Amino acid sequence: MDIEDFIGRTETINRESYDVKIRSKKITSKQEKCTNVDSFVPGAGQSVWVRTWGCSHNTSDSEYMSGLLAKAGYNVVGEGNDAEVWVLNSCTVKTPSEQQANNLVVQGQESGKKVIMAGCVSQAAPSEPWMKNLSIVGVKQIDRIVEVVGETLKGNNVRLLSRNRPDALLSLPKMRKNDLIEVLSISTGCLNNCTYCKTKMARGDLVSYPLAELVEQARAAFYDDGVKELWLTSEDLGAWGRDIGLTLPDLLKELVNVIPDGSMMRLGMTNPPYILDHLEEIAEILNHPKVYAFLHIPVQSASDAVLNDMKREYSRRHFEQIADYLIEKVPNIYIATDMILAFPTENEEDFQESMDLVRKYKFPSLFINQYYPRSGTPAARLKKIDTVEARRRTGAMSELFKSYSRYTSDRVGEVHNVIVTEIAADKLHAVGHNKCYEQILVPLEHCKMGEWIEVRVTSVTKFSMIAAPTSIVETVPEVSSPETTKFRFFYPMTVFFLVLILSYCIDKFISSGMLGNFGER
Repeated sequence: MDIEDFIGRTETINRESYDVKIRSKKITSKQEKCTNVDSFVPGAGQSVWVRTWGCSHNTSDSEYMSGLLAKAGYNVVGEGNDAEVWVLNSCTVKTPSEQQANNLVVQGQESGKKVIMAGCVSQAAPSEPWMKNLSIVGVKQIDRIVEVVGETLKGNNVRLLSRNRPDALLSLPKMRKNDLIEVLSISTGCLNNCTYCKTKMARGDLVSYPLAELVEQARAAFYDDGVKELWLTSEDLGAWGRDIGLTLPDLLKELVNVIPDGSMMRLGMTNPPYILDHLEEIAEILNHPKVYAFLHIPVQSASDAVLNDMKREYSRRHFEQIADYLIEKVPNIYIATDMILAFPTENEEDFQESMDLVRKYKFPSLFINQYYPRSGTPAARLKKIDTVEARRRTGAMSELFKSYSRYTSDRVGEVHNVIVTEIAADKLHAVGHNKCYEQILVPLEHCKMGEWIEVRVTSVTKFSMIAAPTSIVETVPEVSSPETTKFRFFYPMTVFFLVLILSYCIDKFISSGMLGNFGER
């Protein structure tokens, strides 16, 4: 999993319906839909909806498929109701995601849509009953999506699942979900054999994309397409290069050389074993002014016994060694992590170890996942923990997570430089990030997408800070203190009594006859 897939942060607008950039061909406005005739030319006005679940690698695959379809003349739309064809790019990591895909298949078929399954679910489990009579495109066939959509529109079911072919080229046409962000997959597959995970059944063993191709893709995204952020993604970022005699720092050092001024790079998810040998170099990269001081390191459990049963190939001590080093060497680093609770062999002591780790580091982003068995995995054969107990554990950790915040009230008044690249769900704020990837919301009318702005924090929430540009002079209302309130009543009363005394004196003066005597003189 990658951090951008959840947002324990403010939800942002789905930008799929907004204007997007396509690298190799400009797409015209919405074309007329195909009329009901006996024959038609695929791509001549038909509309396609691409729905994505899961990690940012899946997001990147969807952007490529959308770009290829748009180049072929299809109208890629942001709402399923507007499309004749649904391409569902699925995720096999979580049962809920797979269930959502299943439900959409049923919904689409009942609505008369042509449905195509793509992604890890279709690759790892194409024989599932609910995928019967569907066209399927595997993770290595995304470059053939135009062919699959065309055949499906003709009424044919197409299944392309072979892994015995090269991965799709990085230079394919691309329709970005956010035209300011390039999501770059640096590899596919992984080196691990985690007992609970089904992703390897879909993606296979590690295959690293060549260094030169990755650097060129990043350069083109920045200089040709004008993106402002480069997000690196894969099943395991830290493993890149181990199959081609290189290491992740080799790639990162080349990539920072092509980042233009005013742009940033963000590293994605890396498992602990693959950065232990490169901590000094990783810290150096994270301190680079054009790289966010952010890293997603999934620990999954703080119990060595559970980690061993998961075949995670590291211990709690290894994770703490990484976290402690980066916290010391990278100022204000933002570390995100994942926890899997109620794994079949997790007991109460194991669970409390994980709770203690959260208390120790107070992770600003914590993805809490209740274990679900994935068919075909070794862990699926183990006896499940009672559902009520599993929910208790996830609830307890969720409450712990809610009890603290990186964004505390003493941060009000801080000044930060942020780059604005997204729109918040309320449509009133833009979402910006500072060097350590903290989320800062700025009123839309006071900023421009893709540009840096200096802001002052005005308030905080659990997941973000609210700020205003420092260029705006705000009138601060007077704050009443007890002393101010006391004197506010004191002065009018004083005047009242003085007038009363003066009136009394005048009255006595007149009534005593002194005024008449004075006149006689």
